[in-house]
Amino acid sequence: MASFVERVLILCKTYPSPSAKYAETSCVAGLAQDGKLVRLFPVPFRLVADDQQFRKWQWIEVRLEKSRDDHRPESHKIYVDTIVCDAEPMKAGKRGWPARMELLANQPVFSDFDAMETVRAAGGATLALFKPKRFTRLEIKATRNPDWTPDERAKLLQMQQQNSLFDSEEDQRQVRLLEKIPFDFYYHYEYDAAGATKTDRVKLVDWEVCALYRNARRQHGRDWEAPFRDKLERDLLSKDLTLLMGTIHRFPDQWLAVSLIYPPRPQPGDPNQNTLF
Repeated sequence: MASFVERVLILCKTYPSPSAKYAETSCVAGLAQDGKLVRLFPVPFRLVADDQQFRKWQWIEVRLEKSRDDHRPESHKIYVDTIVCDAEPMKAGKRGWPARMELLANQPVFSDFDAMETVRAAGGATLALFKPKRFTRLEIKATRNPDWTPDERAKLLQMQQQNSLFDSEEDQRQVRLLEKIPFDFYYHYEYDAAGATKTDRVKLVDWEVCALYRNARRQHGRDWEAPFRDKLERDLLSKDLTLLMGTIHRFPDQWLAVSLIYPPRPQPGDPNQNTLF
C-alpha cells in the first residue's frame, strides 16, 4: 500500500500494555485534517511519555500507511522518523476549548453504548466519541502484579525495538524508566438503550490518567487517592466529559476509554455553546 503524508491532531496517547503478538507500544489516535479519526501505531513510548515529542491537542505532520495486519478502518502504520510537530498544542481555556471542539463537531457522539457496538460489529468505527447519560463513580482496582513481570518487560523491549529510532541500550533504559501502574481505573456509568437504563463500566487507559496517578503519589505519598479522586470524580465530572473510545485489536468487541475530553459545560446565553457537545 502506498504511504502518504497527513496532518493529525493528537487526541489520545495510551499507557503501554505489553503484548508479544499484537504489539502496540502505545496507541496514539487523532483527527486527520479531513475530519476522520485515525489510529497510529506502533509508537515507541519515548515519543509519547508525558511532555516528550508530542502532546495531546498538538498537530503533527507524519507519513502514514494503512495497516496491513490490522483491519480496523482507522488503523495506520506510522513512520516515526517523519514526525514534525507544530510548535505548541492547541490552547485550552475559555477561548481554546471552543476551537478544539469545533474540529470535532462533525464526529457522531454516541449516548447509547449498544448502538456504538452495533456500528462496530457491522464493520464501522472502532474509534468513537461516547457520552453516557451519567457517570456514577470511579473504581480503583489493584492489579495482580504491582510491577512488570520478566515476561512483560521482555515484551516491552521487543515492542520498543520493532520500530525504534534508538539503540538497544537506550531502549532498555526507556523500559526501565517506564513505571507499571499498579491499579486499574474504571468509570461506571448509566446509559439509555431500548427504553431501559443500563449500567456498565469502562477502563481508563489514557496516559493523562496514569500521569495523574504518578503525580498524586509523588506529591502525597500514601494519601494519593483523595486528590486523584477529586480530579476524576469532582473536577472532570463537573465538566462536559466525553470519552474517546477505542477497541482492542485482539479482542475486537472490548472497548476502552483511550482519551478523556473535558470542555467546560455550556452556559446559558454563551455564544460559544453551540460549538460544544
